[in-house]
Amino acid sequence: MASIQFGTDGWRAIIAEDFTFANVARVAQATADFWNANSPPGTVPLAVIGYDRRFLSDQFARQTAEVLAGNGLEVLLSPAPIPTPAVSFAVLQKKGRGGVMLTASHNPPAFNGYKLKAHFGGSADSAICRDIEARLDQSPVRLLDFDTALRQKRICLHDPCPNYFRALKRLVDFRLIARSRLRFAHEALFGVGAGCFEKILADTTCRVTTLNAEHDPNFGGINPEPIARNYTKSAAYLARHPHDLCLVTDGDADRVGGMDGRGRALTTHQIICLLLRHFITNRHGKGRVVKALTTTSMVDKMCAAHGLELVETGVGFKYIAAEMLKGNVLLGFEESGGIGFPGHIPERDGILAGLMLLEMLAVERKPLPTLLARLEKAYGPHRYSRIDTHFPLEKRAALMDFCQKNPPARLGRSPVTGLKTFDGVKFIARDGSWLMLRGSGTEPILRIYAEAQSETAVAQLLRLGVQLTRQV
Repeated sequence: MASIQFGTDGWRAIIAEDFTFANVARVAQATADFWNANSPPGTVPLAVIGYDRRFLSDQFARQTAEVLAGNGLEVLLSPAPIPTPAVSFAVLQKKGRGGVMLTASHNPPAFNGYKLKAHFGGSADSAICRDIEARLDQSPVRLLDFDTALRQKRICLHDPCPNYFRALKRLVDFRLIARSRLRFAHEALFGVGAGCFEKILADTTCRVTTLNAEHDPNFGGINPEPIARNYTKSAAYLARHPHDLCLVTDGDADRVGGMDGRGRALTTHQIICLLLRHFITNRHGKGRVVKALTTTSMVDKMCAAHGLELVETGVGFKYIAAEMLKGNVLLGFEESGGIGFPGHIPERDGILAGLMLLEMLAVERKPLPTLLARLEKAYGPHRYSRIDTHFPLEKRAALMDFCQKNPPARLGRSPVTGLKTFDGVKFIARDGSWLMLRGSGTEPILRIYAEAQSETAVAQLLRLGVQLTRQV
């Protein structure tokens, strides 16, 4: 039997190697056992299941539904691929025990995955995941045949998107967006976000262009990740056909990237800071700002300038969700493009992020380059990059220990004044530049992150990070 371990957001593996029908059934049985043993107040024995456009995702979702139904849970199964936040929204709306999204998000096409959603409408926390891991193979797999379950109404086909879309419209100034005449492009990366904005913005003055909307389990030969190297064709299209904005969503539409209207890539940090400024200045929002510690230090400067409390978490949106559940959060976000919004689910939502950016443009009536230049003028230049390098798992603890005990004296020309060690090791310099080393949760991969005032300085910091790995 394959060893199954949940990472930062669910369990992922290569299809037909470890991600098999037998192993999905094992995980589904453990999930059912957990939900039957844990019934949070106000919930009913119900689960919501969705899936993405990957190879066999619909069949893996169907099997998961059969196992959950075979264990006495009522199951709402999406009849078509849907965004991950739509599943999370339906769990909360229906007061279910939880949800499952069959997706490997931005991973290569050979992968599939099992994202677990808790009753509060967000990713299951580490304690829940460990509990389910401990229940693996403790009970025999019990299934209820799909057609029988449909007849008995133990499984019901249910599309949560109409209710989800209506909820999103209430969270933004939709009337303003509807009359804005904005030209909005959406690079769907062949993922489940394709078509969402056409439906939401139908009968408005906005013009929507969706790029790479086809259902292609091979994702056009790329990984459906919102990063610049995957935008080549759509960037060329935008250079010929300018728009006001191009949003990019990943394979399951919970994370975002973007381009300006002419195809120049935006970093996730720029998108985050644009939205944070919009919430502070145009929406007059208050509350705590929550960020993963690999997110730009421009956020720190913005919070300091406006007297907002800043909370820094480890990497993984479940940590941000935990803060959102405490309340009084203005925005929560992470370097990889996950953004959570108040009054919604404690979950990253790429579709809502796109609508919020449209609201921002409708309010500002200025082009994106102007808004970005205004941020840089106010808070200074911030350049960022990251590299992933192979590093043996058995040596990682020694590397982290070495880095904690032997921090560099300077980052570039600025002395190191801070050290954070609660998720990897992060060195912080007086001028706001920083360097961080952090291991992948389950793979022999070390991620090296850096931010500084120039691309040259960032490259120097990344080289320093690589040098540190050679000390162990």
